[in-house]
Amino acid sequence: MSQILTSRQAEELHKSIIAYLTANNFSNSAEALRAELSLGEDVFDANTAKKYEGLLEKKWTSVVRLQKKIMELEARNASLQSEMDNATPTSLSRRNQDPVSWLPRSPARHNLQSHRSAITSVAFHPIFSSLASGSEDCTIKIWDWELGELERTIKGHTKAVLDVDFGGPRGGTLLASCSSDLTIKLWDPADEYKNIRTLPGHDHSVSAVRFIPSGAAGAPASGNLLVSASRDKTLRIWDVSTGYCVKTLRGHAEWVRDVCPSLDGRYLLSAGVDQSARLWDISVATPETKVTLFGHEHVIECCVIAPPTAYQYLAPLAGLKKPPPASSTAEFMATGSRDKLIKIWDGRGNCIKTLVGHDNWVRGLVFHPGGKYLLSVADDYSLRCWDLSQEGKCVKTLSDAHGHFVSCIRWAPSIVKNDPAANNTNGPATGESNGTPKKTTTAAPEIQIRCVIATGSVDTSVRVFAN
Repeated sequence: MSQILTSRQAEELHKSIIAYLTANNFSNSAEALRAELSLGEDVFDANTAKKYEGLLEKKWTSVVRLQKKIMELEARNASLQSEMDNATPTSLSRRNQDPVSWLPRSPARHNLQSHRSAITSVAFHPIFSSLASGSEDCTIKIWDWELGELERTIKGHTKAVLDVDFGGPRGGTLLASCSSDLTIKLWDPADEYKNIRTLPGHDHSVSAVRFIPSGAAGAPASGNLLVSASRDKTLRIWDVSTGYCVKTLRGHAEWVRDVCPSLDGRYLLSAGVDQSARLWDISVATPETKVTLFGHEHVIECCVIAPPTAYQYLAPLAGLKKPPPASSTAEFMATGSRDKLIKIWDGRGNCIKTLVGHDNWVRGLVFHPGGKYLLSVADDYSLRCWDLSQEGKCVKTLSDAHGHFVSCIRWAPSIVKNDPAANNTNGPATGESNGTPKKTTTAAPEIQIRCVIATGSVDTSVRVFAN
């Protein structure tokens, strides 16, 4: 048998074995080994035995840990190699260069940790690299998502912060937050996030808050409107410049969990505990439900209106020969529920596709700005990407998106270039709602998709996935 150990290594191993046998009361075996190795008291005394005591166990456990690590790395390497083998050079090139086809991949670029309780919501500033997160620890934190650094902590709410959103008047972006303390608060990013207004009025927890893009008939052209959804079964529309509630929408029979405005500010999509979603036309003097969506068998946690870029992929699912015009809004919608399903609907209230794959409550949805994909997060710890051009096939799953329930997802708003309306660079450039570009009635501006996604989780972390 060839000698693997050097004479010095062999001597240390022998002494370690004798020390191990002695420490565990195997005295006869220890003495037999000492005699066979000719290790007398002059060579292996009590001090030497003490020195080597426990060394064998330490090295043994170290080897086991290293073996486990090696196996994990080998499995990871095999997975990456398989991904490389299945990807052609063309597709690899497109993944890095074409934002329309970009999808998030692990690991996240940043894992942002500072909150002391579950994350409930995240929102991107429309211009700067600021990301807001709301938490059950009653605080809002502002991060620099490019650098992965915490910029500030905002305190003011007395109970859990349930949602946050950037938006507001052009040239004066605001941050809105809502809470279980029954209030909505407005914060001014230009003045160190000072609390400039508190909006009371709801009779129960305020679940969701979104700025309404300007353009709705009869609405201020300056983008001063904000919508909130509450456990008091109502939606309220606010004028942020005065702080007054200008309209209250009643129709849901239970807690309203989420709300999403259309890109032109004409429609609102709401969903809740009554297992229904409602599309409201708020352009009329007395807002009314245009269509009610029934089909889920449990609470609807999230809802989103599809951007016009998705129409070409969704039209075939609805049996349409050609997609609706891009100038038409609220043609398609998606909802996610505690029944673990995602449903895609047309504007007439027909469910045109049910996406099955999540193993727990679906908590957040966002359409890819390019329109080809729908992304979802759920309490099964995963983020899933559904390809609408393949009838909603799940083409990618990040099963390790977070270490606990994933509660929210947002896409960074696109950069709008050559926008005739954007004369002030401090204002919102996108009319952002779930990261989709703003529709204009003038010459089409150049839209640059930002390949950046943020997710939040019960594991108290915010993760940023970026190209």
